[in-house]
Amino acid sequence: METTATILEPIEAGEMPAGGTDSTRFDWTEVWYPVYYIQDLDKSKLAPFTLLGRDLVIWWDRIASCWRVFEDRCPHRLAPLSEGRIAEDGLLECPYHGWAFAGEGSCDRIPQQLEGGSAQTSQRAGVASLPTTERQGLLFVYAGQPENAPKVKVPILELLEEFTDEWICLNTFRDLPYDALTLLENVLDASHVPFTHHRSVGNRAYASPVELEITESSRQGFKGMWEQGPRKGTLGRQDTTFIAPGLMWHDLTSKQFGRTLTVVYATPIRKGECRLFARFPFKFSSKLPGLFIKLTPRWYSHIGQNGVLEDDQIFLHYQERSLEEKGGSSNFAKAFYLPTKADHFVFELRQWVNQYNANPFVDQTLPSRLPKETLLDRYHSHTIKCKSCSTALVRIRQIRLGVALVGVLAWAIVPLLALLFGKTATAVAVVSTALALLLGAAWFGLGRLEQRFYQGREIPPRNNS
Repeated sequence: METTATILEPIEAGEMPAGGTDSTRFDWTEVWYPVYYIQDLDKSKLAPFTLLGRDLVIWWDRIASCWRVFEDRCPHRLAPLSEGRIAEDGLLECPYHGWAFAGEGSCDRIPQQLEGGSAQTSQRAGVASLPTTERQGLLFVYAGQPENAPKVKVPILELLEEFTDEWICLNTFRDLPYDALTLLENVLDASHVPFTHHRSVGNRAYASPVELEITESSRQGFKGMWEQGPRKGTLGRQDTTFIAPGLMWHDLTSKQFGRTLTVVYATPIRKGECRLFARFPFKFSSKLPGLFIKLTPRWYSHIGQNGVLEDDQIFLHYQERSLEEKGGSSNFAKAFYLPTKADHFVFELRQWVNQYNANPFVDQTLPSRLPKETLLDRYHSHTIKCKSCSTALVRIRQIRLGVALVGVLAWAIVPLLALLFGKTATAVAVVSTALALLLGAAWFGLGRLEQRFYQGREIPPRNNS
């Protein structure tokens, strides 16, 4: 069986560990973070994003042929650049007064100054530009000091680099209404799956004692294993890796299905909100499952994956507020009652936070609870930011409109057909009516499908049985 790459190798000469050089604390700014799947970005449009509470704008620099990330604030009057445009000459133009910026952040022109003026050459006229890189289909941004970016390793899954042609990968993302640490804590906790995700990706019948073990641990993360593995040991051992501060994966190989990875990036947006990037690389024993995955539209798999996320979305939003009321991560051992080995990974994560002062939002408090309707929103947290889902939604609307028009037409011509066909009018009317009813059912079904791009289920599947 292939083994996972170690996360605890020594730092090479000239390199800097993620989190900075202070061995007593982990600095969340000195890290590379994924912010978008490349396929969801549009080179003709600006994409806003917030990273660690800092508003950014993502745009394509066609002059340098690369993605740029700027601070989303014009130095002139602080207008958000994300409301602007990419001008005809390829520069990023502010919507307020037309100041334009080149890829490295320098100001190229100020339309309001007299010819021959040089105000644009001042350092105050420039905008902060963050380092970027593309790896494994993701756009990564470096949040710390730009000069440190080349020294810090980009957190990618090395296994996908080593066996590129053998993996079939499902990808999704969503903006979640809870902290990155809460997301990681939840995914590291394998014991919740049979209960929380019963009838979606879990089954209560598979619940059993979970004996987790930590095998390696350091400031850069930890590794662990579950010897028995999920589904009462029928799938084999599961290995888990956490790379600080925001990447973890489960690695499972079984005779029945082959090798499966559950990979999660937790990118901190602000206190109480993060962006999840979930990746599911498969290496199947048989070719048939891989063919099925390739034929499944990306948008359709996203609908199902959003449903799984909503299984625990509401109570995780509430849970982290309860933890904050009891003292937060620094008091987790008293706030949580963790009597079994099933909580070893949760314990290790919280210990890591406390040991290395790794709270990304020190002295900040969570915002008020959101209503369930907002927590289950799919449109703003995913659909509008996903090229596959937003395109599918437009097409479904168009098809539904077409079905409605044809259905109304089929129903409306029944009297006319009765006049034209005489003795056979009854049979024609029956066929026409049946067609209208069939189109009506299609219109209704498409409406239900359309709704799944907007809102999640209020009652999770586990509560229906």
